[in-house]
Amino acid sequence: MTRRDLIANAALALCWLGASTRAGATAQRAAPLILVLGDSLSAEYGLKRGSGWVALLQQRLLQQKFAHSVVNASISGETTAGARSRLAALLALHHPTHVILELGGNDALRGLPLAMTQENLDQLTLMSQASGAKVLLLGMQVPPNYGADYARAFAATYVTVATKRKAALLPFLLRGVADRADAEQWFQPDRIHPREEAQILLLNNVWPELKKLLP
Repeated sequence: MTRRDLIANAALALCWLGASTRAGATAQRAAPLILVLGDSLSAEYGLKRGSGWVALLQQRLLQQKFAHSVVNASISGETTAGARSRLAALLALHHPTHVILELGGNDALRGLPLAMTQENLDQLTLMSQASGAKVLLLGMQVPPNYGADYARAFAATYVTVATKRKAALLPFLLRGVADRADAEQWFQPDRIHPREEAQILLLNNVWPELKKLLP
């Protein structure tokens, strides 16, 4: 084999390698992935690892033959502002096909302005959609001691953002847990975080809305 033949073969091999690498990268980007960006309600606060509703979501996807993987980027104590500062890097790293936003509760606990919370939720939704992901907003409600007017305005922030951005919405993640007669039995002693037994109820709230977005 001549030197010219060796060079030609090497060039051909590099072309095949480049094509294979590009195909692999495309396949990786195309792999369906659900990014969950939330606070302690999604970060398994006070629970054993693998028992929270996000982990149960991955199990259900497998059971129902969906190819989606789940990345849980939730952090206990997270605010909408904190999540907004992290989202761009998460989108670039994971290339999610779906983003679930479970945020806002800590904004209320800290007394942050509702306008700020709404703006952050709006931008989180917009950034996710701009990356090509479908968005599901998980709404939250505040306890009665916050006052009826504030409670209505807080709940309305999720509706406003979802309507504006045409995103999917679950109005109240804790439906059937926080609003039941025996609610105290379903929460940890802090009366904020649901017990392990309640996690399946949270998933059952999320699942119908998420499933509508899955191919």
